[in-house]
Amino acid sequence: MKQAPPISAVQAALQEAKSTHVAPRAESKNSSLFSIGTGKIPQKELIKFCRAMGAMLKAQINTADALEYYSQGNPNMSVRRTLGEVKTDINAGVPAFQAFKNTNKFDDKFISLVRAGSDSGQLQNAFESIAKRLKKEAEFRKKMRKATMLPSIIIFVLILLFILAQLKIVPEVEGLLNDVNQEPDPVSAVFFKISHITKKVWVFVVSGMILGVVILFLSAPIRNAIVAVLMSKWRMLRQLVMGMRQMLFLGTLNMLHSNGVNLSRSVEIAAEGLKKTPMFDELREAGEKYVGTGLPFSEAIRKFTSCDPQVSHMISIGERSSSMSEQFSLLTEMYEEEVDQIVSDFSQVVNLMALLGACVLISLVFIGAFLPIFLMGPKMMNSAM
Repeated sequence: MKQAPPISAVQAALQEAKSTHVAPRAESKNSSLFSIGTGKIPQKELIKFCRAMGAMLKAQINTADALEYYSQGNPNMSVRRTLGEVKTDINAGVPAFQAFKNTNKFDDKFISLVRAGSDSGQLQNAFESIAKRLKKEAEFRKKMRKATMLPSIIIFVLILLFILAQLKIVPEVEGLLNDVNQEPDPVSAVFFKISHITKKVWVFVVSGMILGVVILFLSAPIRNAIVAVLMSKWRMLRQLVMGMRQMLFLGTLNMLHSNGVNLSRSVEIAAEGLKKTPMFDELREAGEKYVGTGLPFSEAIRKFTSCDPQVSHMISIGERSSSMSEQFSLLTEMYEEEVDQIVSDFSQVVNLMALLGACVLISLVFIGAFLPIFLMGPKMMNSAM
């Protein structure tokens, strides 16, 4: 007969999840986050879930029971249904990672880490690692929103003001000069020409901007292509993206290898978390070369992946000194610290760029709208004499 888990352990685990709980909103048929559909589980909910699962599994509560305890009384109907499906599959003998994957509510990184935890016998560490990474992503998004939200709103308003000035104010100034039979000075003539061009193309420009934003949100391949181009031109962005990818790969690899999973298997599973990125194919190829040709793993990483040189160097040290697990752990810690610093620096740079963009647009609006008016004064005076 199965022994019931200690009530205090369950309460402590759930209390830990509630410590970051935000007040639940009323469920709505029109709310994508709280409806039953194909959408992913909201990030805040996922962080709480992973923290609670990690705590309950550490308290020796089996996975199916932990899922049941967390879902009971959860205000999110979609979460209750999803976790119920996962529990049913696990009770039927389906591996935990496959049970989560079958719901189509969890991304590749989540599935990869759960699979790593299952294979290494450290599922509780996998959930804690997921919560930690999700929290880092949430902090990054928060910093980016804080850095770009206000400047973006200002830039949007200024673009509208610039268009309005070119469509209404500048033509009025040009009309006044024509009424008094005065030729515009060279500077005003340039602004009048800009106004004429704006009248012809502003609809297409605004429509293109809106369409571009929509495509960026909906098309992952286009986003990846743009990010790849920006990474090739902007060193800090490359450091940030590559740091996050390598941190995820090395953290998963460390969890697996330190718990007795052989290196080739560890690489295969860890690479799954980087699907839809160039590193996925690179790491799979490096793993195949390592297994198929006997090439040292450090050399495979150096030759067939875009990982930083320090990764292959420290793995080489681990191979020579039989301390691979220690090197993986050290690399994971290094990249976690490095990513934290780059996120802070990157958000400050983006904030500065957004403010500079707003300043340029403010200058264009005032110069384009009011300079022709100031320059018109002498012309009007000449016409009155």
